[in-house]
Amino acid sequence: MAIIENAVYVDGRRVSEPATLDDTYTQLRARDGMAWIGLYRPDPLEIESVGDEFGFHRLAVEDTISAHQRPKLERYGEVLFTVLRSARYRDDLERVEFGELHIFTGKDFVVTVRHAESPDLGLVRKRLEETPDLLKCGPEAVLYAILDQVVDEYQPVVDGLQGDIDEIEDQVFNGDPEVSRRIYELLREVVKFMRATQPLPAMLADLRGGFEKYGVAEELQQNLRDVADHVERVVDQSAGFKVLLINLIGVNGTLVAQRQNDETQRLSELSLRQNEEVKRISSWAAILFAPTLVASVYGMNFTHMPELHWMAGYPYALLLMLCVSVALYTIFKKRGWL
Repeated sequence: MAIIENAVYVDGRRVSEPATLDDTYTQLRARDGMAWIGLYRPDPLEIESVGDEFGFHRLAVEDTISAHQRPKLERYGEVLFTVLRSARYRDDLERVEFGELHIFTGKDFVVTVRHAESPDLGLVRKRLEETPDLLKCGPEAVLYAILDQVVDEYQPVVDGLQGDIDEIEDQVFNGDPEVSRRIYELLREVVKFMRATQPLPAMLADLRGGFEKYGVAEELQQNLRDVADHVERVVDQSAGFKVLLINLIGVNGTLVAQRQNDETQRLSELSLRQNEEVKRISSWAAILFAPTLVASVYGMNFTHMPELHWMAGYPYALLLMLCVSVALYTIFKKRGWL
């Protein structure tokens, strides 16, 4: 059954808990009070039944059946149709999970339709029933209390996002190679959260604009102003998160490029040092190769070989080796290879 809780209130106090919607309609007509019907993922027939009884506009009924609506505030005659997106943060997944809540408020009724587990409207009902002086203000008191609960549940989301952004900042400056993906994924969650919260200031402004026309009690006006202050803070914080994450993308890109440049420079310097070592080794190899070449030629001992029996051949060979080696050393030294 889609009915979570169903009650009729008179002067801010619960006077009955009808078992069926038909019983609710009957008792509401017999009493000068207010019905508060809570539905959870109802089927179309249940929504249409409630809509027919309280005069919901067909467009609002269609929106409720199809769900997946953005936050909005629409008035159809005497019925105010409100769509809210609740949110909770899954820190283990770094993901914002959203719920959808549709609220119909009229002169003597409130109908809430939840399409997810959150928000916890049981807390709202309990809190209002503990303050009958506030609840007897009527459907506006219920609507404003629900708004307050939804906005209060945004704060843990903001805190969760802030904590993860702090961790990301540390990752960026520590050079974590996986941080880029985490930034983009968290930015996506922030953008979705902004879509759920950014329409609220305009919605609350519309509600405040109707204070005088609909004779809203002063205490409810103060409550709604307090909710509006919280909303503005949440909206500003989420917008700041978006800017910060976008800046972190740029900073991370700059740091990655800098680290790549540093690594390229280090490799270049290493290559230059290796080239210098190769030059030195090659120079000494060439210097040592010259005497070896002369010695190998004169060491072949062929019978018919020029200067083989020449008296000055030995000192001449040594002098030739020395001159070639000195010449090569001078050339390499002048070129900076040695």
